[in-house]
Amino acid sequence: MHVRKLTGGFAAVLAVTFSLLGGQAVAAPAPAPAPVADHIAAARVVTYDASASAEFRTAVDRGAAIWNESVDAVELQPVASGQRANIRVLADNGWPRAQTTSLGNGIVYIGRQAVNEGYNTIRISAHELGHILGLPDRKPGPCSSLMSGSSAGVACTNPYPNAAEKSEVEGNFGGELARTAGAVPVGVMIVD
Repeated sequence: MHVRKLTGGFAAVLAVTFSLLGGQAVAAPAPAPAPVADHIAAARVVTYDASASAEFRTAVDRGAAIWNESVDAVELQPVASGQRANIRVLADNGWPRAQTTSLGNGIVYIGRQAVNEGYNTIRISAHELGHILGLPDRKPGPCSSLMSGSSAGVACTNPYPNAAEKSEVEGNFGGELARTAGAVPVGVMIVD
């Protein structure tokens, strides 16, 4: 996950500037640091359980890692032993799909049908997790759009969200970036 901090060094710059200009440099008291909350918005942690994702476990973990690399407002983490996960990830023989129960909660199915047809497992995982993070399908669409899903074709292996998709997830989870479109309806099955 990215952490963005703003740091200041204005007093040091002034001291160096005055000394270079031949003026007298006087140490100014350092300003009190701003509260951490002003600099860092805490990410919402969303846990996932991929224990029933069978042969797709590595792809699911990579899909979650891609979202963690891409956005700051939410962080996907494997569920701790004995705890209930926000997202359950299951493998089955159908088509990939996601069932949302609320933002950040639901079930992802990594369907073998799409894999058998040649679709990339990491792209499937990242795409389905995108639904749980509030993104709808954007079909038809180019390979550069993760949420274009299968409409980009089997040759498309891009598992990364584009700038608009990242911004939308940031907005969904209270990030600094503005929301660009409506979230996925809650309680529906999204079949890709």
